[in-house]
Amino acid sequence: MTTPDPKPLRIGHSPDPDDAFMWYPLADLGDGPKVDTGAYRFEHVLEDIESLNHRCEAGELEITALSIHQLAYVADKYTLTNCGSSMGDGYGPMIVARQPYDLEQLPDVKLAVPGIRTSAFLSTGLLYRSVGRTLDNYEVVMFDQIIDKVASGEFDAGLIIHEGQLTYGNAGLERVIDLGEWWGNTRGLPLPLGGNAIRNDLRDEFEPICKVLYDSINYALEHREQAVSYALNYARDMGVELADKFVGMYVNDWTLDYTDRGRQAVQQLLAEGAEAGLVPEVGQIAFIMPG
Repeated sequence: MTTPDPKPLRIGHSPDPDDAFMWYPLADLGDGPKVDTGAYRFEHVLEDIESLNHRCEAGELEITALSIHQLAYVADKYTLTNCGSSMGDGYGPMIVARQPYDLEQLPDVKLAVPGIRTSAFLSTGLLYRSVGRTLDNYEVVMFDQIIDKVASGEFDAGLIIHEGQLTYGNAGLERVIDLGEWWGNTRGLPLPLGGNAIRNDLRDEFEPICKVLYDSINYALEHREQAVSYALNYARDMGVELADKFVGMYVNDWTLDYTDRGRQAVQQLLAEGAEAGLVPEVGQIAFIMPG
């Protein structure tokens, strides 16, 4: 009796150290995946998060990373897995500049942003609303170009994500505000940034697919040194120590399990966004548990 070929599943994620770290165990580097992938074979699709946000509107990939902001637009096509989250627990995306600005001044300066469907953009919109303003003086720039463009004077300030949160000082910039810190201080919750989701036509396979994803993250955390070593391939301007620090910020206990508090944070961010007219209303958000 022949064994059926594994079912191919495309998994979209950013070419960044944290995503590379947690999905490293699914990669076949010549000796097969590090975890049992069951009936599946995972094909990695690497694109920046804003590109993945747009791709999931068409339901292109079976599994994808996406911004929590974007979930409001694709909840009819994808369901979040209870593992794979990126949470800013007291820290997160930042607005940086060459000079200090007060919160009331920020809406008047030209801001470079990494994408209009990023969670950083949504939380900035809520930040501006807190001082009675709207986020409309901005331009979209590739996330890895924002720091240079602010340092050169092309933009007054920049909304930075990914490893820029650790390296902006090298360009002579200073932090204006940390959105994760602001959200935590005002809501008492972590700021949900990114998640992973499975396309809804695979509903009958949600639990076993989610179990493989959970196992991959868990393996990476338990074999940290080799997973960080792999992640260094995607670490721009970072050595081992800095890459390990960045991975620890966004692949941790939250990534294994949102927990009730993390799920509440997702619900609240999107509910506040809907109330402010910044995202569509999504109602109660479902999460896939590993099975």
